[in-house]
Formats: sequence, structure tokens, C-alpha cells
Amino acid sequence: MGNMGDYDYLIIGNSAGAVGCIEGLRSMDKNGTVALVAEEEHHVYSRALIPYYLGGQITRNKMYYRPRDFYDRARVSVIKERRAVKIHSAVRMVELDNGSRLGYGKLLLATGGKPVYPPISGLDKQQNVFSFHSMKDVLGIERELPAVRSAVVLGGGVIGLMAAEVLHKRGLDVHVLELADRLLAPVVDETTSHLVEGALQKAGVTLYLNNTIDQVHGTQRVESVTLKDGRSIPCDLLIVGVGVAPRVELAQGTGIEVNRGIVVDKNMQTAVPGIYACGDCASTYNFVTGAGQNLPLWPNAYLGGRIAGFNMAGMERAFVQGTAMNAMHFFDINIINAGINVTGAETPDGLDVIQEYNKDTQTYRKFILSEKGHIKGFILVGQIARAGIFLNLMRRKTDVRAFIKDLFKTDFGYADLPETLRWKLLQDDVILGVV
Repeated sequence: MGNMGDYDYLIIGNSAGAVGCIEGLRSMDKNGTVALVAEEEHHVYSRALIPYYLGGQITRNKMYYRPRDFYDRARVSVIKERRAVKIHSAVRMVELDNGSRLGYGKLLLATGGKPVYPPISGLDKQQNVFSFHSMKDVLGIERELPAVRSAVVLGGGVIGLMAAEVLHKRGLDVHVLELADRLLAPVVDETTSHLVEGALQKAGVTLYLNNTIDQVHGTQRVESVTLKDGRSIPCDLLIVGVGVAPRVELAQGTGIEVNRGIVVDKNMQTAVPGIYACGDCASTYNFVTGAGQNLPLWPNAYLGGRIAGFNMAGMERAFVQGTAMNAMHFFDINIINAGINVTGAETPDGLDVIQEYNKDTQTYRKFILSEKGHIKGFILVGQIARAGIFLNLMRRKTDVRAFIKDLFKTDFGYADLPETLRWKLLQDDVILGVV
């Protein structure tokens, strides 16, 4: 295969970051040529909606992230079911898996993440083993469901618990295996884990903590699994939800710096001029810690792509809004957390932790404050309606010590702030177009 053409802008990947980039680019440059390389045959869809589709709450059409004619209207050449395999950065060219080549002026890597499969023999050969990541997984799980009675979910993190909830609602017998001693261990603190564990057990999901699969039984299909502690569980469907690793292989041999994710600056540019990255494959600036971090979140991917698009088109914009934030709900427990997550009895130097747990209402609030009274992180469980204001106070490094008790009011809002501060925040938001 020969050269498929030169484009002003080339995007590798077809998810939130790619859409953000196209919308950012086209707002600045109406005429530059744009091409996009997509591994999958499907139109751009939202991975975050996989549980809602499998749970029967939305149709397949509702999974699509933009209308069907989005690329045509944006005048983007889409090359589907092809994979980029090598970047020749010296000559600004990308090679595809069929040997064809695409030239570019500016390049965005929006390759996302790939599900992690632990090294358990026999996991990869069976027809009824899926991750919870792609449309291919969705369609495969959907095909299997009518014959499934007992499902095993490997991983008690966000992905695993979303899968467990959906499968339970479909009437299956669900078993969740977690290697750590509690669910959601890297994401939330012990109290929140305890609340979630209680909700799952009340719903009838079986939990196995400090445990994982020792052996998979069955040749073409998993029929049962034996756990590390010797127990055996029947298994008609196995979901692997232990995590996602940034897809960084395209960066190899290019001079692009990789530190878990592809390292980018605040303009989303890598160490190689003209090459940008965003989303799950990138390591982006975290405004709470001031350091680079992999933030595998849908809004961060879209925003990072949009900012990359502006910069690729010559308009400098900086990505400074990103931080680790999760909005989750498991069996009617709503959770929002953002920023630093402090766990265990030890509070790190220079930080103060305040928290309140109400057993009757099953609500919990926790704030991590700096010595200057700035919110560095928070967890809200149960009552989450006003999470936006806490994120705003955190982002603007507001000293909250003067109204610290009010943070625990379930209806805490802008009205609870001192008037001068209230007007400053609201005025900034009106200018930013947030309100």
C-alpha cells in the first residue's frame, strides 16, 4: 500500500478526545484537512454508557456520542478498522497496519486505554470471557446473557462494580472477586468502601475480598473458577474489570516521553513538536497536585482533546482544570469524590481531614484541607447534589475555614458563602459561561 495522502491534522483514535479535538480545531480552522484513524467499525460511542445499554436503560443509538453525520459535517476523512502501528516523526508520517501511510502537519494521539488481563492461565482462550470496555464486549456479553445464570466479576473497582450491578439487575447470580481487603481501594476511603460493600451484600451480590482466581476450568468456555482460598464458583460468564492501562506503544521510538501515560504539557503537546496526546493514553496536568497524572475520565478526555485542537490550529489554550474526579453510583448509593484521597489512620503532613458519617441516612462527607484552608480533596456519599460548588472552591483555592461547619449542611450552596466570596465565584462563573 502506498501513501494515502497528506493531512493538515491527523487524529489516531475515535472517542471523546477525538471529538473534542475536531470541535476545537473546526472552531478555529474551517478549511484545514482532517483525517481520523479508527480501529473499530462503529461510529463514535460513549464507553461510559455501556452499563446503561446492557441494563436496558438506553437503546444502542443513545450510546453514540455524536450524530451519525458528525464527521461529514466537520469534513473529516474517517479511516475505519485500521490501526496505526508506527510514527515516523522526522518526516511527519504515520504507518497503518496494512502498510499504507498518512502524512500530517499536526498529530493527536487519542489511543485510549486497554483492559488489563491478569496472568491467569486459560483466561484468554474462552468464548465467555469479556472486559467491560468496548462495543465488541457489549455485543459479546449481550449474546451470552440469555444462557447465563452465574457470573463472576474479577475486580472490585469502578469498572467491576458497574458490571456487577448491571448483571445483578439482569437477574444473575453475581460473584465479585477483589484482591485488596476492600472494594474501590485506590479510589475512596475505608468508610466509603464499607458503605458500598454493605449495599452490594444487601442486594444479594456475593463478595470475596483478599481473593482472586487461582484456576479457570473449561476448555472453550469457562465453566467454573477455583479461588486462591480453594473455594469453587460455577461460572457461565466472566468479566475482567481489574483496570485499564494507557496505550502508549505508538510513542516508542519517537522521542515522546512516557511516564505511565504519554507525557504532555499544559497545551497537550508531547516532547516531540507537532505531536499531541489526550485522554486515557496521556499523562496530564492535575491542578490539585500540580503534577502530571493519568486521569482516565471521559470529561478530561474531551476537554484535553478540545484544548489540543485549539493548540494544533494555532490558538494557545492551557489545560488546567483536570483532577481525579469520579461520580459513581452502585445499588442506589451515590458517590462523588475529587482530588486527593486520604486513607488509613495516618493523615499526611500539612493536611487536615474533617468528616461526618450519618448511619441513619447512610450519608458521609469528608474534606481534605491544606494548612491554608484550601480543599485538596473530598468525598460525598449519599447527598451529592451540590458537588459542583466544592469542586469550584477547590479549583479556585478558596480558604473555607470561615464557614467550615457549613460544608456538612446537606443543602450547602452559594448562599452559605460570605457575600464578597459568593459574588466573586458567581461573577467568575458567569464570565466563564458556567452558570
